[in-house]
Amino acid sequence: MRTVRAQLAIQGYRVVATRRDDSNPSYDDRAAVANAYRDAIFISLHVASTGASGTVRAYYDQFSTEPGPAAGIKALAQPTSSLAMWDQAQRPYLDRSHRLADVIQGQLARSFPGSPTLSTGVAVRALRSVLAPAVAVETSSISKTKPDALAGAAGPLSSAIAAGIMALRQSNGVEPR
Repeated sequence: MRTVRAQLAIQGYRVVATRRDDSNPSYDDRAAVANAYRDAIFISLHVASTGASGTVRAYYDQFSTEPGPAAGIKALAQPTSSLAMWDQAQRPYLDRSHRLADVIQGQLARSFPGSPTLSTGVAVRALRSVLAPAVAVETSSISKTKPDALAGAAGPLSSAIAAGIMALRQSNGVEPR
């Protein structure tokens, strides 16, 4: 989704990609990149071969009611100098992630007919270790036989993401960029 990255940059957002090629960094490596930036917002873009054709969904991470097992003693330092369990890093950001996902989903529903109007909370491993508001955006049923469909989705995708970022920043008292 290089086009989405480029369009967000044109709109004045600093975009840091966790991958720029067909490599497949681990979820922990992707989270570490995001966690290195102050005031980051993490957006994970996915293309699916399932779902209603041409629809787009935004997801936020949803933990079970019980905190995860302390199996991973892996912890990371937060700016407040407290430690957070790596697999629980997203927990303090759930409300903001949910708000961000809802705004993005509302925008997506306007541009992609058949898409839901509200985001969905599910266990999304890619978001679990991120110390920032984080959402996953998934475009459904795009195939290699229709490459123009993916390129055509880039504009509305980047507009929806930018609108979500702006709304989240304004609700936190941060000036939009």
